[in-house]
Amino acid sequence: MDRNIELRKNVLKNCRQIVVKAGTRLLTSSEQIARLVDEIAYLRKNNFRVMLVTSGAVGMGMKVLGLTKRPRKLAEVQALAAVGQGKLMEIYERECARHGIKSAQLLLTASDLRSRTRYLNVMNCINALWENDVLPIVNENDSVSVDELKFGDNDILSAMLGSLTGSQLTVILTTESGLRERDAEGKLAGRISVVEKLSDSIRAMAQGTDNAEFSIGSMTSRLRAANLLMNAGSHLWIADGRESNVLHDIADGKDIGTLFVPKMHKIHSKKLWIGFFAKCAGRLLVDDGAADALISKGRSLLPSGVIASAGRFKRGDTVEIVRASESNRVIARGLVNFDSDECGMIILHKSGEIAEILKRDADAEVVHRDNLVLLTKEAD
Repeated sequence: MDRNIELRKNVLKNCRQIVVKAGTRLLTSSEQIARLVDEIAYLRKNNFRVMLVTSGAVGMGMKVLGLTKRPRKLAEVQALAAVGQGKLMEIYERECARHGIKSAQLLLTASDLRSRTRYLNVMNCINALWENDVLPIVNENDSVSVDELKFGDNDILSAMLGSLTGSQLTVILTTESGLRERDAEGKLAGRISVVEKLSDSIRAMAQGTDNAEFSIGSMTSRLRAANLLMNAGSHLWIADGRESNVLHDIADGKDIGTLFVPKMHKIHSKKLWIGFFAKCAGRLLVDDGAADALISKGRSLLPSGVIASAGRFKRGDTVEIVRASESNRVIARGLVNFDSDECGMIILHKSGEIAEILKRDADAEVVHRDNLVLLTKEAD
């Protein structure tokens, strides 16, 4: 058997839960939504639990109001989402009813997943819906989201939900056949069937953006989604949602689109939350010795290797760890053992001096390796 097909069939053989994300440009008419629901019904009949991450609220609002160009002002985009979301769900509910499928709407902002408690509540809600054979239909709550509360786009949201629920497969349906190579002139060439590592050459292929007049998102964001899912031990499959029976073909393990294969060892759920979900409250700038110890030796971050701290944070907050010598490149994220004032007092000192400086017993590490996630390609 061809290896590309064998990899796909192995994914489906071990898969119980599938997250399907459909982009705005695939959801511009009732007919397109009906076809998508038909395919989701097919997956459900084949004993897959399915969650749908849908774009389209803003696009539907544009259609209702007769607009052809996506506005730039936040308030106008929020208004379009408010107009379109109800219409979008009305169509989904009608089409689901044709198949006897019960559906539920979840509208999320990034803050719902940055808080550890709310993160767990979202996971429990989705699991309860699945237990009751309900199709969760999820969208970003664009009518209230502002920049600091946004996921960026629904590619990232779908990856977050795929990892959050431990789903074995996330499918992103787009208007491309998958990740494609580029020829010597930089033009799109042949489809890449399987990606097992996100190398610099793979990232360089992800250029360009979908039609920004109508939607957001790009192949670059899909590679960010792939990075999250591969670290979580899950697969990402990008395919052309315009093709008829695309989800049928995926369920049959056909060699379509691009399949991203995860690492052998996935990140623990707690570290996954630290690395990809938690909001960072500050930064720790480290020297090369500390950076190398984290990356190559799996060490904790000690105060002697911290050059400076930035931001206001308290003990237990998530902070970025950056290599100062490389233009402050982020190499890790972790839960800090000291607040920002204390960090300012102990940096560049040895661990044995911390208790004397702070006049109390204290941890020896600024960030313990058990609460630290590496984000560098060297750590692959």
